[in-house]
Formats: sequence, C-alpha cells, structure tokens
Amino acid sequence: MIQLKKIFLILVCTSVMWSCAQEKNGFDREIERKIDRLVKKMTLEEKIGQMNLISFFNSNIDQQLADGIRNGQVGSLINVVDPALVNEYQRIAIEESRLGIPLIIGRDVIHGFKTVFPIPLGLAATFNPGLIEQGARVAAIEATSTGVRWTFSPMLDISRDPRWGRIAEGFGEDTYLTSVMGMAMVRGYQGDDPADPTAMAACVKHFAGYGAAEGGRDYNSTFIPERVLRNVYLPPFIAAIQEGALTVMTSFNDNDGIPSTGNRFLLRDILRDEWDFTGFVVSDWTSIYEMIPHGFASDASHASQLALEAGVDMDMMSFTYVSHLGELAAEGKISEKWIDQAVRNILRVKFKLGLFDNPYVDEQMHKQVFYAPEHLELARKSVVESAVLLSNDGTLPLDASKTKTLLITGPMADAPYEQLGTWIFDGEEQRTVTPLTAFRQLYGNAVRILYEPGLAFSRDKNPAGIRKAVAAARKADAVIVIVGEESILSGEAHCLADLNLQGAQSELIASLASSGKPVITVVMAGRPLTLSREKECSNALLFAFHPGTMGGTAIADLIFGKEVPSGKLPVTFPVSSGQIPVYYNHNRTGRPFLGNETFIDDIPLKAGQTSLGNTSFYLDQGIAPQFPFGFGLSYTSFAYTNIHLDKVLYGKKDTISLTFDLTNTGKRSGTEVAQLYVCDKTGSVTRPVKELKKFERITLEPGETRTVMWTLPVNDLAFWNLQMEKVVEPGQFDLWVAGDSVSGDPVLFEVY
Repeated sequence: MIQLKKIFLILVCTSVMWSCAQEKNGFDREIERKIDRLVKKMTLEEKIGQMNLISFFNSNIDQQLADGIRNGQVGSLINVVDPALVNEYQRIAIEESRLGIPLIIGRDVIHGFKTVFPIPLGLAATFNPGLIEQGARVAAIEATSTGVRWTFSPMLDISRDPRWGRIAEGFGEDTYLTSVMGMAMVRGYQGDDPADPTAMAACVKHFAGYGAAEGGRDYNSTFIPERVLRNVYLPPFIAAIQEGALTVMTSFNDNDGIPSTGNRFLLRDILRDEWDFTGFVVSDWTSIYEMIPHGFASDASHASQLALEAGVDMDMMSFTYVSHLGELAAEGKISEKWIDQAVRNILRVKFKLGLFDNPYVDEQMHKQVFYAPEHLELARKSVVESAVLLSNDGTLPLDASKTKTLLITGPMADAPYEQLGTWIFDGEEQRTVTPLTAFRQLYGNAVRILYEPGLAFSRDKNPAGIRKAVAAARKADAVIVIVGEESILSGEAHCLADLNLQGAQSELIASLASSGKPVITVVMAGRPLTLSREKECSNALLFAFHPGTMGGTAIADLIFGKEVPSGKLPVTFPVSSGQIPVYYNHNRTGRPFLGNETFIDDIPLKAGQTSLGNTSFYLDQGIAPQFPFGFGLSYTSFAYTNIHLDKVLYGKKDTISLTFDLTNTGKRSGTEVAQLYVCDKTGSVTRPVKELKKFERITLEPGETRTVMWTLPVNDLAFWNLQMEKVVEPGQFDLWVAGDSVSGDPVLFEVY
C-alpha cells in the first residue's frame, strides 16, 4: 500500500512538473483542449485552409475571396486595413464557415502605422530599448484600430553589409544590440497580454542569416558555418522567442545550399526542439514556390512537401499548400500528423490573440488614435535620440539670435514622402513635417528662411538648381543642406554597389561650401553611406536616417540646440564600398593592422617584392572605417575615469561588478550612451576583437560626475566553442567602458 502511494505521488508530481513545463513553453492547458476538440472536427481541406495566407488589397468585398473563407480554404489575410472590410470577412469566417474559425489579419507595420517612426536602423541608434518599446506600442494601437492583429516585424537579421537594402529594416551589425532592441519591439507589439485588442502578434524575421546575403544582394545565398550562425546570427531570434514572440518568418536565402523555407535543421531541430517554440512559422512571400528556381525542389508539389517536412506551418501567397498538400497526403508522401501539427500551431496563436472571443474591431476607433498628440511627440523624441552627429567644428548648435538669414536647401529638405523611409504602406505624406516646414513654423519669426531646393530629387544631376542654391547661400548667414536617399533606394530589392550620395548631391554640398558660409549637412538615408567628401565640405554633419512623420521638427530642434544629439551608430560607416564587409566585432587575425604600415603613395618605384608590412589592411585605405560602431558626438563632451572591477578573478557562476565615473566636461546638459565591451583573449576558436555586452543612456548636467555601477554575469561571456558547446572558457579577458567601439583603455580580468 505504501509503495502504491509512493508511485501515485510520483505520478502526480511528474504530471504537475510536466504541466508547469508546458505552460512555461507557451502551452495553456485550456487552449490545448480547445485545439484538440477543434482539430478533431476539421476535414483535411479545412486544415489545409488554415495554412493558406492570402494578400488582398481591394477596397470592396471580393466574392471569390469571401467564398474561399466561407468554404474554409483561407485561414489568414494580409493587407486588409479597412475596419469595415475586416469585420465583414471576419463575420463570414465566424458565421458562415462550418467551424467558425476567425481570421488573422496581418500587415507590414515595420516602423509605425500612421504615425511613422524612424526606420529600425535609426531606432537602433537611440540605444534606448524603452523608447523602442513605446514606439512599437503606438504602432500596435494604431494598427489594431483597423483590425490588424499581426505584424511582420521585428527584423532581426544581423547585417554587416550596407549595400544590402534591407539593412534599413534591422538594428545593425551587433548581436547584443539587435537582441535587446528586438525584445523591446516584441514587448511593444504584443503588450502584457496578446489577447488585448490593442496587441498584435510579432513575427520575427528572417530566419535565418539573411543579412549575410553574398555581395549585399537581396535574395542571394549565404554561407554561414553553424558556429558563426549560433554565435552571431541566432541569438536575437532566441531572445525574441523567449520574450514571447508568437510567430517566425523564414528567409529567402539558402545557407550552404539549403533554402531556409526547406531547412529542417533550422525550423525543427533548433526552433522547435532546442528552443521549444510553440507559435507558428510562416513562409516569406512565395518563398515555398521559390525553392523551385533555387533548384532545391522539382515542382510546386515537391516544394510543398519539403516546406511542410521542414516545419513551415503557413504558406504566404505561393498557393502551394492549398494546391498540393491534399494529394500528397492521399498518396502517403506526407503524414497528416504534420498537417495537424501545423494547424495546431496556427490555432494556438489565434486563441492567444483572443480572436475566438473577440474577432471584430470597433470601426470608429481609428479616428481616435491616428496621429494622437502623444504619438507624434514620441515620434519626435525618437528622431531626436536617433540622429547621430558625425562631425561638428562648433558651428552647431545655431543661435537663433545671431543667425539672421538661413538657407534651407537640398532634395530632402521638403520631401515628405521620401523621409518616411522604406516599407511604409499606411503613413501619409500629408501629415509629414519636413525640415523646411519645421524651420518656417518654429523659427520663421526669428530667422529669415530662404529656400532653394538645389536638386529636385536625390538622383537629380541637373546643375541649374545648384547655381541658384549657391547664389542664395551668399545672402545667408548659414546653410542647411538636406541630402540623402529617396525612400525607394533602400529596403527589399533595393541594393546598391556604390554608397556615395546619388545624383549631384556631393557637387551641391561642395558648391555651397565654396560660398564661404557655414554649411550644415543633414543626411536622410536608409543605410550607411560613404561621406568622406561631404564631411570635408561641411562644418557639421548630422545623420538622421529616414526619420518618419516628425523628422523635420526634431531636426530643427537639434540644429538650433533645443535638443542635444545623443544618437550612436548601430553599424559601421565605411570609407568606401571596397572596405565592405567592415564591422567592429571581427575576429582577430594572426597579422593585425599596426598603424605603421606602408600605404600606396609611400611605395617607391621599382619596389622590391616585399609584403609592405605583413599585416591585414588595404594599401589604399588602411583598415579604419569612416565612423565606427557606437560613435556619435554631442554638443557637450564626456570623460570616463576610475573604471574599477570588484575582483580580478571570477568563477563561471560569478557576476562581475564594476564601477566607473562619467563626467560631463562640457558646458551643456547632455546624454551619453556608455558602452561596455569585452574581448576573450584566448579561446578554443578565435574570438572577436571586441563584443558589446551592455550599454546605458546617462544624462548629466554640465560639470556633473556620476558614479555608475554595472553588473555583468560571467555567463554572458559564453560562446559556441570548438566542440559546438555553449560554454564560458577559462582565461584572460579585456574589458572597456567607453563612448564607442574604438575608444578607452582595457581593464584585465580572468575567469577560472
């Protein structure tokens, strides 16, 4: 009897532990019971219908689409943003389909819905995850007011190649920064409870490695070894999933010959088995079908089979699942259990979003939330914190009392559509505040504002407007020239080989400099550009990315000193495209650049066939970038002193405690982004020269010193080693605390 009681207690405890583990991994027992009951009622055709995602742009009810929903052949829609249409399609799904399963309505809400924020690369420059979370919350509130409950964001691709157009959609080159920002966006989109009507499901993309596309060309192949994949490219995804991200999107690229959409190792072995992901995986647009031109699948039926076997739950716009899974199941080529598993994953997200209980949207709500004053102010603040001051000889900030006449010029000075940036479908240029508008509205009473565009658009090469701009410059006390890229020049399928300013923009800046007046250059762009000539011709250089709706107001506030720049670069800016890839956290080489090498102009004629330094560098450009990761100036200055660790020797389970003094050594209040970097000096595999491990925005008054206390778990130093195990290896480490990735002196510590 006693033995039976022990067995009973063991079974009970085991059951409780299993239930707790399942709930921790995203399972809710009541939801699972509802899914069980629903799946048992479904026909094979209805199951496959849940796996079918359709895009629809029309402004009226489409009867063919309505019939598909009614017959259980469509499970989700994207690009329907009229709340009345959303409600009607939902009504058909709920009231007229056999099982009454609601639709998920999705949309690309990448950096705002109506109120447009800076592009994600710009948001990363804030180094402010709290602000990014608030911005994502605003995007969710505005989008869900139309019925959108799913966004294809955040993009967590690490990108070290600014030629790749989609670098604009991500958070740059650093794994840690991307992880932190990605988690913030997931929290903002999904809120505290995904079932809240103002929450929308995040979709982390592109899984995985897409940012390493060869040559910076979209849709191109990648060749990422597993160790690099795990150390560099996967951590942001697992961080977002641990934060609760409900969906994942596959990427277009193949890695080492295997397209992501057919990669079982990624989608089943890692995502499901290692990470316990319980949401659903959606293909990118037609990426299942695209395995045919990849040469990975022989036809659409084969592609469907490969995608399902790999672990893709939902087909976006290939129509391969709805066309072929039924016959594949009938022929025994696929198991219906795989289909059941995919449907369960999709239904789980629908239940978590509360769509079964609350599928409809208030058709008047959007009128109350679009462009709310607090949304616009948050957008303005995001631009202020994202703008990076790259150079300044003291010209900035301008003094409105001393600047009597100001010339505003450049093709981006009054380009409301272009400053919204890439992948914006719902932002309205009529609501965009351009720099010209802002300067006139905010400072037009104190300063005489002149305007000559100089060039009609960023690719314009007509010199006639340049002559007019130079003539106007001679009448002004200072010149603000706003240049950059049109929004269409970055984003998906918008890759560039040349990162110089397009058209005659460089000539415009050089000509304005010849007027003898101070020239302040502001750049709005979707990627790092090569700006050596522009820096030389400008008294100050401010990089504002594509800033969105409130870009003009924020830029005017920064130029006249109402706000102080605090943005830091989330990606390295090269001197020229020939340096790419160039990124701060590269591995060490056996012959590192020393700084005393012979450069091309120093080579004598008929030089002997020596190696000219025997180090890793370019004869014509050395190794240094134009601007390093983490760099950004202010209108004040900061000093780091007294960096101190609590110990010099740590165990693998210890936590490092460090303090340092940060002093505002200038005459203005300002915010510094303090950054902590670490280097593992010796490893079982070569390790990066530096890795970002922590950062914090710190605001100080002039002359103020603050003692900052940070902690860093030693476990954060772990990496995937020679045996493909994630461990902290014993040895010596260097640690830096500084304002960018190239400054500061190292402090040594050791792990045993």
